[in-house]
Amino acid sequence: MMDAADLVRIRQIDVISYGREPSPPPPPAPAQKHSMFSRRRSSSPSYRDSSRHSSSTSRTTTTHHHSTTSPKRTSGMFSRSSGSGDPSIATAKQSLMNAEAAERDADRALFVAKNAVREAREHVHRLEREAAEEARLAKIKQGEAKALGKKGKLLGRHDHM
Repeated sequence: MMDAADLVRIRQIDVISYGREPSPPPPPAPAQKHSMFSRRRSSSPSYRDSSRHSSSTSRTTTTHHHSTTSPKRTSGMFSRSSGSGDPSIATAKQSLMNAEAAERDADRALFVAKNAVREAREHVHRLEREAAEEARLAKIKQGEAKALGKKGKLLGRHDHM
């Protein structure tokens, strides 16, 4: 049976395995403000854009706007972030994601195994307590039977005279 402590441990495993901790607040906006639809005049992304740039595991997307002379480039979770599109990089990323998934599964299996061990130990302790109680009751019963046996021996003493 799961109690509150088990649920907390599951939450901790989820946080460790899945990175579900709340993300830190974004850095303060620079002094110059841009609306959502305005164009940036420089061809390099600002500090705000670079701070939003994310890895493939993050749920945010990043869009960089360049001057009209350069081609429009957008990158997000489903687009390739490396310029070369090297298949060995894609293979390495997939291998890394598979390893992370295997690690999460192993963490869950370890948690389940630890719970099973704890429950088995509790069951053994319960059986030991029950056996000790049964032994105590058997000892009392044995003492009462012995006392009755002594009384039984006294019966019929008049027959031997």
